[in-house]
Amino acid sequence: MITPAFELSQDPDFLTITISVPYARVSEFDIYFEGKDFKFYAKPYFLRLTLPGRIVEDGREKASYNVDKGVFTVQLPKETPGQYFDGLDMLTALLAQKKARSVKPLVEEIGMSTSAELAEEEEEEEEFDWEIEQTPYDQSTESTSPLQCCYGFGNLKSGVFRRLQDELSDVIDVKDPDLTPAAERRQKRLETEVAKFDSDHYLADLFEDEVIQHVLKYKPWWVDAYAKKMASQGKSNQEHVSQTSFVSLSEDEKDQLRKFTNTSYLLDKRAHHQVYFSLIDILLAYCYEICINEGDKNVESAWNIRKLSATLCWFESFTSIPEILVSFGRRVLCYPLYRHFRLVTRAFSDTAMILQLGKSAVLKCLLDIHKIFRENDPAYILNDLYITDYCIWIQKIKSKKLAALAESLQKAKLTKAHLGFELEELESAALLVQEEESELKAASAVSKQQPPSSELETSDSEESSSTSSSETESSDSDEQEPSTSEDGEINSLQDALQEQRRAPLIDWNGLGRDTDSLTLDVSNEKSKASLRSTSVPGKLIEELGKKMQTAIRLSEQPEELATASYTALQEKGANYAVEPQRLSEDPNEKENFLEVSPTKSLLLFVGSTDED
Repeated sequence: MITPAFELSQDPDFLTITISVPYARVSEFDIYFEGKDFKFYAKPYFLRLTLPGRIVEDGREKASYNVDKGVFTVQLPKETPGQYFDGLDMLTALLAQKKARSVKPLVEEIGMSTSAELAEEEEEEEEFDWEIEQTPYDQSTESTSPLQCCYGFGNLKSGVFRRLQDELSDVIDVKDPDLTPAAERRQKRLETEVAKFDSDHYLADLFEDEVIQHVLKYKPWWVDAYAKKMASQGKSNQEHVSQTSFVSLSEDEKDQLRKFTNTSYLLDKRAHHQVYFSLIDILLAYCYEICINEGDKNVESAWNIRKLSATLCWFESFTSIPEILVSFGRRVLCYPLYRHFRLVTRAFSDTAMILQLGKSAVLKCLLDIHKIFRENDPAYILNDLYITDYCIWIQKIKSKKLAALAESLQKAKLTKAHLGFELEELESAALLVQEEESELKAASAVSKQQPPSSELETSDSEESSSTSSSETESSDSDEQEPSTSEDGEINSLQDALQEQRRAPLIDWNGLGRDTDSLTLDVSNEKSKASLRSTSVPGKLIEELGKKMQTAIRLSEQPEELATASYTALQEKGANYAVEPQRLSEDPNEKENFLEVSPTKSLLLFVGSTDED
């Protein structure tokens, strides 16, 4: 038999069931309803539903068939007019359960009796203390078999990966989950996250966050739905808002719900808490994926969801909401492309919105995750372990449980210090480095705005010339006339050179030699430019004057004194190019004379003033 596509709707007096049966034999069909049971048969289709409210046969019931579309429409009167039937879009939960045949379970669910309904209502009404810290189960206290390490929805599965070792590494991070207890899985997860954290990647996303700021502006579908719900709460009473669904499922999503098999889950109180906590962890990863891709899907979508959820990647069993937040925050800063703390807080707020919208919104997200994993080759295993069971289970719980869970999530606080990566210290150090770089850039910009070095040297030489004149006046008052400017110093130097031109510099063996080669034409413009371009300080000019006067006095001394003076000049570091040759008393031999190149000597002397 084929389960047909169907939908349910309601008004204050009637429940309407629409059944699509194309190519059915409508000449042979049967409809049965009583209380909460509804059955429909038209070969080859068969549908059996357990309705959320009671209906009655009182003559007002109607049925019609559209031949062109192949659709049956059945209207059934409500036993209590005006009663609101909750969960009409939870199609899997409406399907009658298949009785499992197994010798293993000792508890059998035989039907919904009145006492069972009351017990369920009492359990649902019980307030959940979401903040309570629970003690994880210690498997070492009992002599259990290694193969009893459990995982999956409600920790109801084990031994799965003994048959799937080839695809294990592509789906989860934990090695040998059938042999690894929960405490050991957590310890290995924390060590892996510490090794994976990259401070450079984190700081790059922190200071260069243009892309992250852009994706944070994206508004997924649940933002508008939540805004509508908040607006409705301000205009009407709370009861009307709770009966209004602000989320609608698409046809593909409804078709997927019809393919699921209605199943009952026997969970104790501890397992119930773990199921709710793992649901938060999975929704956080899904919200991150939707935010960074702005609602689009890509080849990395399945990887992002399962990698950011420790439930899916490490088979983690959480015991409190703070544990979930810390785990998710650490994984966001370790694995995906964008690693920013604002993305963590954004996922928190989005998850809280989805939970407050009720199980319809949660179911829509789970169906989207189921589709993403179904289209990804290795990730389909996670559907079998978690997502399919979540899609069936979420249809049977009450939305107020999710609202309480959302409230607890909003009250929880997460700071960067909780993540254990020393993020605050890392950011402080990065800010100091950034400030130093800014100061260096500012200093470099100021230096670029200053005038060229030649202009600075010229201006400095002019300033130093003005100050050197006063120093020269005090030190050389007995030898030179006082001057107060650079031109005065050059003029005095020129007078001394002119006197030297008219007198022999050194008289060897009674033969005088003219000093035309020593002439320094200071009046020449090129020479002036040379002196100015080198920026000769006042002390240099003063020392130059002393050297030249010493050279002039050498011409007036005897031969022995001239030779001694020449030696003294060499020891003092004067750079005159004087080359003593073989001395002879014959005045006719040219090599007997000292070869003196005063012009070259003067230029070399000026170039060596830094050493003097």
